[in-house]
Amino acid sequence: MSARIRISKAGGTWTVRAGGAIIGESNAALELVENGLDPVIYFPRDDVAMVFLDRSRKSSQCKHKGKANYFSIVTKNTTLENAGWSYEAPNPAASAIAGHLAFYSTDTVTVG
Repeated sequence: MSARIRISKAGGTWTVRAGGAIIGESNAALELVENGLDPVIYFPRDDVAMVFLDRSRKSSQCKHKGKANYFSIVTKNTTLENAGWSYEAPNPAASAIAGHLAFYSTDTVTVG
């Protein structure tokens, strides 16, 4: 059984924060729901302060979404390794998230 992916506009305004700074804020974010997994919010790249992000060497492969490239968040005090990711050329089932970034919600990065 293959995973089914549903992508829709995430209601309201979404913010990602790290190191006391707002990294991104968007009212055009997308919510991706994949069977069996928690929903993930994807921010349009234009709504993310890319100056805080450094592309990392990490990548991963999802048979449903494609190849993910990772980014570390650089704050005043630390670097949060591989804190976000992007599917720059996603598979057709996830084509809507091209040009978007998602972030792990942790004790140092908040998405809400």
